[in-house]
Amino acid sequence: MKKILNGLAAFGLVMAGTFGAALAAEEAHNAAEPTHFPIMKPTQEKWTFSGPFGQYDKAQLQRGLKVYKEVCSACHSMNLVAFRTLQDLGYTEAQVKAFAAEYEVQDGPNADGEMFTRKATPNDHFPSPFANEAAAAAANNGAAPPDFSLIAKARGVERGFPTFLFDIFTQYAEGGPDYIHALLTGYDHEPPAGMEIAEGTHYNPFFIGGKSLAMAKPISDDQVTYDDGSPQTVDQYSRDVSAFLMWAAEPHLEARKRTGFQVMVFLLLFGALVYVTKRKVWANVAH
Repeated sequence: MKKILNGLAAFGLVMAGTFGAALAAEEAHNAAEPTHFPIMKPTQEKWTFSGPFGQYDKAQLQRGLKVYKEVCSACHSMNLVAFRTLQDLGYTEAQVKAFAAEYEVQDGPNADGEMFTRKATPNDHFPSPFANEAAAAAANNGAAPPDFSLIAKARGVERGFPTFLFDIFTQYAEGGPDYIHALLTGYDHEPPAGMEIAEGTHYNPFFIGGKSLAMAKPISDDQVTYDDGSPQTVDQYSRDVSAFLMWAAEPHLEARKRTGFQVMVFLLLFGALVYVTKRKVWANVAH
């Protein structure tokens, strides 16, 4: 009995210490000096490609490409995305060729052993706006802009318990687009009183890496002209470019979901067939 009481006492001390440490950490985290990021978690947005039967909205992807080209491509590359894949967005081969020709890429060496610049073709990838990472960092306050090829899969905020359990059944995989949309629309928030923002950085409560980031607010209302009559607002621009970046990171999402559904149907039918066969084979066998 004495051993049991001693064990309970020790357990109580451990729990008290753990609770005290958690309480101290929570007290250390305040509005002016947060200790975990993002300060505000992104909200779960509605996307056409969410869920087991989700599909990309090609009109939205085309608008997102336009936003990327006119705004994001000035700083961010997409080195893993080839121009030819833009046909998946509904463009013709001629349109893709014309689009690629608007870019210049470095090629070579030529017969003289020198590198040269030429117009891009559909087989080329989106080029970087900078010669190298050092040049990119030098032009952006020491922080090289990340490549956007896989950014929608590389960024996301942990949703914690028990939300991640429900995500298993809803097949939630839109953390990246939710985060990108929240970040692009979060620049208008004012920092809390007493919070110190480093010079040359910009406060954004949705930034996953700290209180502020080097990138200034990249887009504003009416900055990009849409031809289909869609709203020309920061919110709409953010949604469209987030969807486009999701497609860039996972262009075969629709095919993957179709294959997954077909596999599940096959397994259900196969399971039912095995069960019926088992009942038939063992029906007249004594147990």
